[in-house]
Amino acid sequence: MSTFSIFLILIVVVSLLLILVVMVQNPKGGGLSSSFGGGGNQVVGGVKNTNDFLDKTTWTLAILLVALILLSNISLKSAFGGSESRLIDEQAAPIEEVIPEETLIPEAPATESSEASESAE
Repeated sequence: MSTFSIFLILIVVVSLLLILVVMVQNPKGGGLSSSFGGGGNQVVGGVKNTNDFLDKTTWTLAILLVALILLSNISLKSAFGGSESRLIDEQAAPIEEVIPEETLIPEAPATESSEASESAE
């Protein structure tokens, strides 16, 4: 298994965990944090501690996701030689385009009115 495949699997797992953590949160203070805290304020394991844990977990997973994406990009470039384009690579042979004759638009034949106007000038 290549390093890029490993990074891809890790990116998918971290993304799913990030989705799960974000879905558990409620921006108005409800959700999982209010169910742990109950109706009142508790000192240990209350709403504040759960909100802090979910916030830190969200930021940690987001930073980990960005780091994995950057590392996978580096591993992908190294797997394919690091050249982005044949135009950038100085040793690559030039690309020649050949246009078939059927696709070329033939020139319109000269008409008498266009010849007359050219001779008048």
